[in-house]
Amino acid sequence: MYICFVEYKIDEEYMETYRAFMKEKQEAHSNMHIYEGTDQPGLFVELWQAASEAEAQRIKEERCNERSSFMAARDWISGGSSRLHAWVFKPF
Repeated sequence: MYICFVEYKIDEEYMETYRAFMKEKQEAHSNMHIYEGTDQPGLFVELWQAASEAEAQRIKEERCNERSSFMAARDWISGGSSRLHAWVFKPF
């Protein structure tokens, strides 16, 4: 199992909009789990489970692509879309 890990911080003013948007996305993507930082409210990570490295890379490319279905959320990221970070991890 591979993981695509996505990290970003959402501006407070967009929090309710973000939560509603991502709830819909989470319902559509059963392999995505979202967590919010307890020490840093508004800091979110997404963990995407993938069966292969190639699948995890596709998820990463989709999340980082300007034509992504997640594009609306980029406008809510503190510091802009350049502050969206994504990595792929392999099993240890």
